[in-house]
Amino acid sequence: MVGFRAGDVPPTATVKFIGAGTAACIADLFTFPLDTAKVRLQIQGETKSPANTGHGPVKYRGVFGTISTMVRVEGPRSLYSGLVAGLQRQMSFASVRIGLYDSVKQFYTKGSDHVGIGSRLMAGCTTGAMAVALAQPTDVVKVRFQAQISAGASKRYHGTMDAYRTIAKEEGFRGLWKGTGPNITRNAIVNCTELVTYDLIKDALIKSSLMNDDLPCHFTSAFGAGFCTTVIASPVDVVKTRYMNSAQGQYSGALNCAVAMLTKEGPKAFYKGFMPSFLRLGSWNVVMFVTYEQLKRALMANCLHVY
Repeated sequence: MVGFRAGDVPPTATVKFIGAGTAACIADLFTFPLDTAKVRLQIQGETKSPANTGHGPVKYRGVFGTISTMVRVEGPRSLYSGLVAGLQRQMSFASVRIGLYDSVKQFYTKGSDHVGIGSRLMAGCTTGAMAVALAQPTDVVKVRFQAQISAGASKRYHGTMDAYRTIAKEEGFRGLWKGTGPNITRNAIVNCTELVTYDLIKDALIKSSLMNDDLPCHFTSAFGAGFCTTVIASPVDVVKTRYMNSAQGQYSGALNCAVAMLTKEGPKAFYKGFMPSFLRLGSWNVVMFVTYEQLKRALMANCLHVY
């Protein structure tokens, strides 16, 4: 292997798994407050929710208004409520949906050098669904923590493991997989839009010689992917958050939740939290994809050095 650079050798599945999981966790550390603000804005307007039990209604206005209100009422730590479950989610979720994407894409192309949009979409849907099936309980706990008003003494969950135990005890093990349907839908859309648009933008920039396969190219591709994903996925993301955080019996299903939102709050309800969602997805994509690309090269360079 002497004389080869890391970029000359395709990264192995192990490198993709480790790189994707690590990069996603780093991205989450940077963007978690925006994700928490998004969740608070998305659930605002519900008449009953386990997160608000024992507390008066708190009004949130805009991204930074929500963040400043949370810091003032609940303290700075509230912005990172649910971080442990969030990192557990990213390590398992991103490793599958991003780490397996190239391999699944190659499976659908059956070894062909030509990769069409259909193969990319199928790969995105497949890895997104697989990731949700694995990581759903961590997502449920993360959302419950982010929605929970942490000021006062009537907190519903007092730690990550306590949340897993409480949900399983009160709602059964099925409670840990609550919202799997809308989450699979949401993540199939997110995964397709995010990975496919990143893939397409990056390929277009490189093939047109506008940019090389380097950091500025990765940054531009990731930011574009973040915007496209937010526009397309916001409605199902709001329904997913509302349904996962709902009290038992509040909604008969995800579709009932969507209908209730439409009739009580109007179509705009489906784009609640759009700005923090875009800021979060845009910045998350930039940090994650840029880190992922660099980690892949660093890990492959280390492998080549060893061998």
